[in-house]
Amino acid sequence: MKSKDLAICFIVLLVWAAMPAFAAEEASTVPQVPTPGRVTMVDLGADKCIPCKMMAPILEELRKEYDGRASIIFIDVWKHREQAQRFGIRAIPTQIFYDKEGKEVGRHVGFMDKESIVEMFKKLDVPGSADQ
Repeated sequence: MKSKDLAICFIVLLVWAAMPAFAAEEASTVPQVPTPGRVTMVDLGADKCIPCKMMAPILEELRKEYDGRASIIFIDVWKHREQAQRFGIRAIPTQIFYDKEGKEVGRHVGFMDKESIVEMFKKLDVPGSADQ
């Protein structure tokens, strides 16, 4: 075996050996859903999905508006495939809403506009920014 081939095999072996560590690090980035004691909306989608990309700025805006009152979580199911199975996802994006006790109270498939999300928070008695 040539030294070049040996070096390539060594590099492949190093990458292969490091993969479980990378997988464990990525898996640990998935937040707890639902957030204990707080109304939670989880949006399951993918960074490269067009409707999911359209929702990203809406979710960021809502995170700021509802900070401390509701949890808004995004999980990329292409990066965390086990989460799609865990939540029973058949299409993305899918939004799941949980009440303060952690019970699933609503599910929506497809793009969801800001007004619809705010309406769901109102139904779950989450005070809006004007109600503080």
